[in-house]
Amino acid sequence: MTESALTNTPESSVYKNEGSFELYQRMAKSLAQSKLVPTTYQGQDGLPNCLVALEMANRMNISPLVVMQNMNVIHGKPSWSAQFVIATITGCGRFEDFDYEEKGTKAIRCKAIRRKDGKEVFGAWVTMEMAQKEGWTRNSKWSTMPQLMLRYRAATFFGRQYVADLLLGIQTEDEIVDIQPVNVTVPNTPHEAAIAEPKETIPLAVEDKQIPKEAKDDFDF
Repeated sequence: MTESALTNTPESSVYKNEGSFELYQRMAKSLAQSKLVPTTYQGQDGLPNCLVALEMANRMNISPLVVMQNMNVIHGKPSWSAQFVIATITGCGRFEDFDYEEKGTKAIRCKAIRRKDGKEVFGAWVTMEMAQKEGWTRNSKWSTMPQLMLRYRAATFFGRQYVADLLLGIQTEDEIVDIQPVNVTVPNTPHEAAIAEPKETIPLAVEDKQIPKEAKDDFDF
């Protein structure tokens, strides 16, 4: 079985053993005290984030500062910058001649030569029509810099296809921002029906003599 960042626990893992965890706690503390790391990693609250960044850096064999500078939390989820995805593709050593193939100004895909077999590989096409149908164009950047956004998304698609293990399954900032809220309520459930179509409230039948006149008036609509 081929080892990858997803399936292989590195020798330098933060969580390999108690001694390793204590060592990386000290390293994380020094990073958390630095003003040069993003605010998400600073101070006592940022200490756990520093530990996670160190673990990810070990798995990806890169500097923890690279992880910290390129990972942001969007809507409560960790996310890579699109630039980081591109840098990972071009710097991983698996490809040559990474480039963009364009059809006019409205369709882009990424391509490269895979070194292990010399095969030319392609990412999925990304088009403006796709962006509009998926609702990505709600983001103002799609109206001000559409070509750049197409390239970013094309690179993300390529990365998902060919270096998913290096990205550790984490989405990009653009992917998270562009996702539309979805209704996960199962259709036609009693709960949903009760909310969608509340039943008419029918007063209980009560004899006049059992109700004081003032209270009885409350039933007259």
